[in-house]
Amino acid sequence: MSNRRYFGTDGVRGLVGKYPISPEFVMKLGYSAGKVLAAQGTKKVLIGKDTRISGYMLESALEAGFSAAGIDIGLLGPMPTPAIAYLTKTFRAEAGIVISASHNPYYDNGIKFFSQDGQKLPDEVELAIEAELDKEMSCVDSHQLGKASRIDDAAGRYIEFCKSNFPSHMSLKGLKIVVDCAHGATYHIAPNVFRELGAEVVELATSPNGTNINDGCGATSMDMISKAVVEHEADLGIALDGDGDRLMMVDHTGYVVDGDEIVYVIACNDLKSGNIRGGVVGTLMSNMGLEIALADMGVPFARSKVGDRYVMEMLVQNGWQLGAENSGHVINLKHTSTGDGIIAALNVLTAICSSGKTLNELRQGMTKLPQVLVNVRYNGDSDPLKAEAVAASVHEVNEKLTGRGRVLLRKSGTEPVIRVMVEGPELEEVTALANNIADAVKSAC
Repeated sequence: MSNRRYFGTDGVRGLVGKYPISPEFVMKLGYSAGKVLAAQGTKKVLIGKDTRISGYMLESALEAGFSAAGIDIGLLGPMPTPAIAYLTKTFRAEAGIVISASHNPYYDNGIKFFSQDGQKLPDEVELAIEAELDKEMSCVDSHQLGKASRIDDAAGRYIEFCKSNFPSHMSLKGLKIVVDCAHGATYHIAPNVFRELGAEVVELATSPNGTNINDGCGATSMDMISKAVVEHEADLGIALDGDGDRLMMVDHTGYVVDGDEIVYVIACNDLKSGNIRGGVVGTLMSNMGLEIALADMGVPFARSKVGDRYVMEMLVQNGWQLGAENSGHVINLKHTSTGDGIIAALNVLTAICSSGKTLNELRQGMTKLPQVLVNVRYNGDSDPLKAEAVAASVHEVNEKLTGRGRVLLRKSGTEPVIRVMVEGPELEEVTALANNIADAVKSAC
């Protein structure tokens, strides 16, 4: 990603009103993307967004840019990111555009693209769009301008798609489920999916106002849903993030079940039913407990770089179907072309219904090793990872953890932060070791 100026690991993202998430730049981004896509034969794109107040402004800017490039636009309104990927395929559009900053606060926003097969754009296409951004913006002749139309039945189409991925002979009747939509793009979809499949649904964070997305709720803030599951005596909780591509869960005790445990539960059920293909892809951040548990089952495991796009790339390379990040991005290519929180939840519910066990019981087969993550901010012009003191600190910790754990240092793909992760058998030990390395990084900043 080092040769990119605008695209990070998850599209173009930043503070609303500041370059590059300004109306002027986003209009030119739409125009530049339109020019590149038009050269590949694209005639129509779909645009969807989450519930941030800035989505209206950025939607209009993108619409103007694509129209100026001669591309027709279908406007989906507030829709989850995976829904936009799905609808791009079903409407036979050549590309789908998502206006969202996922789990970030409302004052951030971003633009990401899907290809006509519902997957994120290849690196070479993103680089071609960046190259086009360096050129002057113009406009096609008036008779060639793109037309915009609003697609009114998008939510209903996606609800039916989600329901079709739950076995028709099963029902969620008798289950009480707390669903936290983070005041985001799933607010009008997720509760209906689980309710129409028979569950009693307790809704949380389903009243977006443009500024409350991800605010103390959703997959990145689990306290509220953990308490709600216990208070309502629910069977489990489902927490989605602002754009619906991330899932965290809660068992009936209030325990938070993360992406590693979710993919473990799904893999166990797939193995039992004979539906697993190959192995499971995790990331450099995946807990060693997942790797150990899968090995005990005879299921191969591979680690990609951090980012759901890299999980996807490794799945395709290996010919496998199932992968996840511990942060809750779960990809199951048997059902979808990208990470989908609702579909992943339905996969877990399938395991619960077919086994007759609770989520608490299903997760017990995997024991997570203590993992400590420390974030250290740095000056974007510096590179603390090249400092000798940092390398020496990492070497010392690796020596102490030989055969018992691991160390990982990486730069965030979306902000000037060094993420220091240490994993090992004892929480007190790995906490101290992570802080030692973090101190070395701070000194090098």
